[in-house]
Amino acid sequence: MNSGYGQFCPVAKSAEVLGERWTVLIIRELCIDRQSFSNLRKGLPLISPTLLSSRLKSLERHRVINREKTPEGIFYSLTVAGEELKPVIMALGVWGQRWARSDLSRKDLDPSLLMWDMHRNMDLSYFPEERRVLHFVFLDYDMGMRFWWLVVEQGNVDICLKDPGYEPDLYIETELKTLTGVWIGDMTVTSALNRKLINLSGDRELKQSFSHWLGRSVFAEHGPACDESISTT
Repeated sequence: MNSGYGQFCPVAKSAEVLGERWTVLIIRELCIDRQSFSNLRKGLPLISPTLLSSRLKSLERHRVINREKTPEGIFYSLTVAGEELKPVIMALGVWGQRWARSDLSRKDLDPSLLMWDMHRNMDLSYFPEERRVLHFVFLDYDMGMRFWWLVVEQGNVDICLKDPGYEPDLYIETELKTLTGVWIGDMTVTSALNRKLINLSGDRELKQSFSHWLGRSVFAEHGPACDESISTT
C-alpha cells in the first residue's frame, strides 16, 4: 500500500521523508554531532531500539544520514542533504518555543533527557582539570530517578544514575519542573535561587558560577509569542 501523499509538491515529498514519528528528533540529535546508537537512545529515551533502528534505516535510504563503521563502533552523521536541514530544525524549535510551548506537566518532564541535554551544553571553562562531581537531587521524583551525578574531568562530562563513588563537590537540590523551566528559559537561575526553588551546597566557586556553567537550551532566548508566561510553580 502506498503511504505517500500522491502529490508532486516538494512540501509533500519532504513530509514523506520527515513526517514519521521520531524522525525529526533523530535529526535534531544528529545536528549536534555524529552519534552512536546508544547515544541516540540517551537523547531519545522513550524510543524503542527497534523503532530507532527502523527510522535510521529509512533516513539512510533517503540519503539524509550516513552510517559509518569505525574502530570505536558504528556512528551516524548527516549527509549534505541532512546538513541542509539544520536551519529547518532550528526554525522548528524557535517556532515551538514561541507557539507550542510545553506546560511542563508531568507527561513532558524527563530527568534523563534534561540531564543528557545539560551535560553536553555545560560551559566547562568554569571547571578545573581536576575531577569535580555534581550531585543533582530531584525532590519531586522517587528513588529510581531522584539522584543523578555529573562527573566533570579534563574537559569531559559523564552522567551517572548510580553513585560513582566520589565525594560530591556540589549538591543541587530542586524539583525537575523547576530545573527544566530554568533550562528552557521560563525562569532565570537567579530567580530560582532567590525563591529557594534551587538549593546549592558545597564548593564555593561552583556555587558562584552556577548560572554561568549550567547554560540553557539553545531555544531559551526565544520567548513566547504572547505576553503570558508559563508558570513553573
